[in-house]
Amino acid sequence: MNTVNRLIVIVLFEGVDLLDVTGPPEVFSFVQRETDDATGYQVVLAAETLDPVTTSAGVRVLPDTTFDEVSTRAIDTLLVPGAVEIDGRRRVRPLTDPAVVDRVRTLAARTRRVASVCVGAHILAAAGLLDGRRATTHWSTAQQLAAEHPEIEVDADPIFIRDGDVWTGAGISACLDLSLALVADDFGEATALRVARQLVMYLKRPSGQSQFSVPLEPVSTTRRIEDLRHHITRTLADRHTVAGLAAFAHVSERQLTRIFKAELGMTPSVYIESARVEMARNQLESTDMTLERIASTCGFGTTDTLIRAFRRRLNTTPTEYRLRFRSGPV
Repeated sequence: MNTVNRLIVIVLFEGVDLLDVTGPPEVFSFVQRETDDATGYQVVLAAETLDPVTTSAGVRVLPDTTFDEVSTRAIDTLLVPGAVEIDGRRRVRPLTDPAVVDRVRTLAARTRRVASVCVGAHILAAAGLLDGRRATTHWSTAQQLAAEHPEIEVDADPIFIRDGDVWTGAGISACLDLSLALVADDFGEATALRVARQLVMYLKRPSGQSQFSVPLEPVSTTRRIEDLRHHITRTLADRHTVAGLAAFAHVSERQLTRIFKAELGMTPSVYIESARVEMARNQLESTDMTLERIASTCGFGTTDTLIRAFRRRLNTTPTEYRLRFRSGPV
């Protein structure tokens, strides 16, 4: 009987996102239950000291070991979670404590495989582990990662990306998808499928799958644009034009486009398509409406237009999206 377990070290530090830490071990714990022998993973939580670490949720986690102790062991996978801070203007910034970055760099040098969860990619980047690689992170900080590290090819769209022996994951819940992909890489698709069934998860949202839940309602500062957005939301089935929207807002077409870009960071046509895709997503998840009906009620007109919008924005088709995220029987 094979009793060799792969050592997975999860990095702990103050303010770390709780699900980043607890989600992956839940996935890994099912491997031994779903295989015929005793092989699997040994997961340990490592921190600077053995003192409790306070997570982003306020829950305190007790480390299993210290960085110094684990540095003497053969590490299979180093898993780096993320953490953020919110400044006075409600802006999100990933935490990249230099001491943590140094520890990650040192441990990575003796590790077979390195993976980050969510904004943990910023720690890998600061450690130089993503130089020349393609990587992803949470959609809200991807632009910052690209700006601060031009040597990295940042792709904000996928759920996770593998580039050689370095893996990066997207949003916090994507830690489950990333962990399941690691299981499939180590023990095969059949084992990963059994684990996914136990967790009631979709086996594999492909690494190219989009981060679906990007908010479509960025904050605007003028009543005029708020009224216009509400008008668009109420009348998505109508045929909207820039000229018509400009008339509704009592501004010129050029001024309307300028206001949208300044307030929402996008053109009116991009905003309308985004809102229509969001409405279509909700209908695909919660109703049995046909694609033809959804295309009509959301203002796409034809199913071909609906499909093209989904491919452009979500890198999938409406049918594939419904199969994965339908809240009841299809």
